[in-house]
Amino acid sequence: TIKTEKPTSNPLFNLTYGLFVLSSKLGEKQNGCIINTVTQVASMPDRIMFCVNKNNYSADIIKETKKCNISVLTESATFALFKRFGFQSGRDVNKFDGFNDYAIANNGIAYITKSSNAYFSLKVIDIIDLGTHYGFIATIDDSKVLSTEKSVTYSYYMNYIKPAVKKDTSKKTGWICKICGYIYEGENLPADFICPICKHGASDFERIK
Repeated sequence: TIKTEKPTSNPLFNLTYGLFVLSSKLGEKQNGCIINTVTQVASMPDRIMFCVNKNNYSADIIKETKKCNISVLTESATFALFKRFGFQSGRDVNKFDGFNDYAIANNGIAYITKSSNAYFSLKVIDIIDLGTHYGFIATIDDSKVLSTEKSVTYSYYMNYIKPAVKKDTSKKTGWICKICGYIYEGENLPADFICPICKHGASDFERIK
């Protein structure tokens, strides 16, 4: 059976974003978040760049410790995994509580072992202020291939993993997050608004009609 993906309303979603768990550690607390921007930017030696929203707890941890891991998620990843690491803040909860599908890398930080085909242990060497996000430039301290599963793209996630968002038509005015379904009530959505549930910005909201 050939899968036919639904067209997206945002051209940016057609770029080949992957989806990753970015894990970090502060003291004895392991933390993780979902990110979609990781790329190799140089070789000999290899350099990785990844981007994190400034509002994310992970950004604060990595700015302080300069260490992290990135797990490359696969198409077998469940929505529950994205909810755990993407729809709640590490400031409020320990995201690894009750979660068993991880191991500890040599740098002492967790990485995902299920629905992940590789991980990288990184050391941050530079930080770039990109406005809403920080761009972290890092060297690779360690890495390992975990499986031959196909890496998940943002487009695949939107079409086959994320449940369809149910719109609350009882709201006369407002905006709905296309990622998690959070509703902002009001006529005008602030340009710098960040969804309190999934941490996506105003560009991922659409007006309730």
